[in-house]
Amino acid sequence: MARPAKGDRPTIALNRRARFEFALEETFEAGLALLGWELKSIRAGAVQLRDSYVLVRDGEAWLEGAHVTPLASASTHVTADPVRSRKLLLHAKEIARLAEHVQQKGYACIATALYWKHRRVKCEIALARGKRQRDKRATVKDRDWKRQQQRLLKRSA
Repeated sequence: MARPAKGDRPTIALNRRARFEFALEETFEAGLALLGWELKSIRAGAVQLRDSYVLVRDGEAWLEGAHVTPLASASTHVTADPVRSRKLLLHAKEIARLAEHVQQKGYACIATALYWKHRRVKCEIALARGKRQRDKRATVKDRDWKRQQQRLLKRSA
């Protein structure tokens, strides 16, 4: 299991690449409309958010590109589509806000984490602006410098 998304909520999956590729500006918490076999697979940890993003169509938000691997024992009677579109459960105002920002140049809406909240699966989505190559290099440089500082502090203690 990965680090908690917010507070002490057990995290199912993280999109770690999103924090490197994008500058996250605003986050939202959305419910997910799932099928039975998908929930079983998510409980087993067979989910990946790497290439996932959010589309707003006809006043509804949809999670695209999230890969839920079907379990052999859970999906015997159903033809499972691992990358099907999954409906996100958001308030109408939140959906309107997402649609407004995504239409602006440079903005994207991406899924950053899946976690449990009161026995329900929640998806953390974020409005994000793409980073330039120099910003990514600066991120790597800062991360390496912090790692080096930790090593130096360990040695001196």
